Amino acid sequence: MNKRLKSINFYVLIALDAGLVSVAHLLAYLTRFEFDIPPQHLQQLVAVLPMLVPIKLVCFLSFDLYKGMWRYTSLPELVDIAKGTAVASVLVLAYVVLFHNFQGFSRSVFILDALYTVALVAGLRLGIRMVYGTGFVALSSMFTRRGPTRPRTPCVLLGMGEAGEGMLRESVGNPNSDIRIVAIFDDDKSSHGRCIHGVPVVGALDALPEWKRIEKFKTTEALIATPAQTGEEMRHMMKLCEDSGLTCRRIPSLSEIAAGRVSIKNLRDVNYRDLLGREPVNLDVEGIAGYLRGKTVLVTGAGGSIGSELCRQIAGYGPRKLLLLDASEFALYTIQMELEHELRFHDYETLLGSLCDGKWLRDTLETHRPDVIFHAAAYKHVPMLEVNPWQAIYNNVLATQSLIGHAVRLGVPRLLVVSTDKAVRPTSVMGASKRVTERIMQSHCGNGTRLMAVRFGNVLGSAGSVVPLFRRQIECGGPVTVTHPDVVRYFMTIEEACQLILQAGSMGEGGEIFVLRMGRPVRIADMAADLIRLSGREPGRDVEIRFTGLRPGEKLYEELITQDEGVVPTGHNKIMVLRGQTCESAELAPLIDDLKAAADARDHTLIRQNLVRIVPEYTPDDGS
Repeated sequence: MNKRLKSINFYVLIALDAGLVSVAHLLAYLTRFEFDIPPQHLQQLVAVLPMLVPIKLVCFLSFDLYKGMWRYTSLPELVDIAKGTAVASVLVLAYVVLFHNFQGFSRSVFILDALYTVALVAGLRLGIRMVYGTGFVALSSMFTRRGPTRPRTPCVLLGMGEAGEGMLRESVGNPNSDIRIVAIFDDDKSSHGRCIHGVPVVGALDALPEWKRIEKFKTTEALIATPAQTGEEMRHMMKLCEDSGLTCRRIPSLSEIAAGRVSIKNLRDVNYRDLLGREPVNLDVEGIAGYLRGKTVLVTGAGGSIGSELCRQIAGYGPRKLLLLDASEFALYTIQMELEHELRFHDYETLLGSLCDGKWLRDTLETHRPDVIFHAAAYKHVPMLEVNPWQAIYNNVLATQSLIGHAVRLGVPRLLVVSTDKAVRPTSVMGASKRVTERIMQSHCGNGTRLMAVRFGNVLGSAGSVVPLFRRQIECGGPVTVTHPDVVRYFMTIEEACQLILQAGSMGEGGEIFVLRMGRPVRIADMAADLIRLSGREPGRDVEIRFTGLRPGEKLYEELITQDEGVVPTGHNKIMVLRGQTCESAELAPLIDDLKAAADARDHTLIRQNLVRIVPEYTPDDGS
């Protein structure tokens, strides 16, 4: 039984509407006969009313008038009231014609009845909205004694989108709000000089530094409410706030509010994601669900930055079982707890072990028989793998070879390898090892398993990202260490990267290397300066930026493709595909064997020499 029908509130609402419908019908007769209803028409009213009320209530139910909260009644609900009343009026007329031949009935009574019904039913809902809205709060404050309220921070509102209007309503209507909006700045010229909820729209955003009343209102903060800006626009707004002596916070976007992650009250500091200005990803949700829903999905490296986000997103597509594989007990426990308690997802199984354990891996795959594998497990720390290159061979190359080999043998339908832009013309062991994994993937194509790789740059907030490092250095007062003034990198958010990985997985036919469009590269020195400013300090004055020199294996800039690789557009504007030269498994196998022998011998030089044999474009760092 529907939960609505079990609710006491539901019956109260039904009773209220039943009373209003009855009153509307009585008012129709009173109006028609000028408050002097003839006896025969009074008999008609009494005869029709017992059938009229149930008909109207059933129509209201069919138009879902009791699903929403009346305090949030808006135009769509009013339209549904009109529709429900119209349908009910037609049914009542049909009843009167069939059972009373419409003899002695007044047509105008039914017209008036419909009008009164809409007016009373809609009026009740609008009245409740007023009671819970700003009008009632303002009125009740005149009669209700409250203790002293805490001080409210005077703020200006930058932008007047729907999220901004919601925050303004919250500020004006809630006496317990922490903020008091005293002025609005918006680039819509038609709003200038007007008031919204009693707050004046002073002028355009650029007028903020010249506003003369900042000191009068003791304004200390600006709330950014404009919808999705580019990184440059966000920097401009931060500069306006800085020039005005104001700190700034951001109102959550409507997409965040709609998703239920936050409410309009949850202001947050501007972060580097805002400055990056990445556009939201448009996904073919049905295409992704088509290969994940009801399937057994394995994620290797499930406790890592990319792997854990893949798990979060995959859980939303309804897999039959999600297999979480990781060598780190703590990382695996962390994502397990998040799925269990935050996402309320229970169809998972944890697999604690290393991909380097070939027998365990084989037994695991044979036991669980996954339909889809996302291979996100890898060592990624460039300088550390320059010192310990054999670990890159074991964990990145040989483990991937073993995983793909077992997957192909067992007929796993789909396997996707997470790659990196460091695989393009690599100068590090890490980058070269990831390029080898791409070649291994391509060498096994044509055996029934759809194998593919996705190549992309850095992600914000990952365990190895510079952003957490810079924040820790800023908190300690500096210096913030950057390797070189001209070093640049591509960045996207973890959420965006994983969305596009899932999207690419729906496109692959076998052998593709997908490349994600990363946008414009970011100078790391500029990033460091932006993060210092976001902390409320000034680069060079409050926190020093110190250049330390490139680390072993590090490049000034990364590439996503080489000139020799042909790029082909896909059906998604943020995903490209390239088809480089493939190699036969028989050709690659002896080279991998030699690479393993060099790793077993812990021979730095021989490892690099064998990597060059497999990846000719690999140029080892001069310092190795």
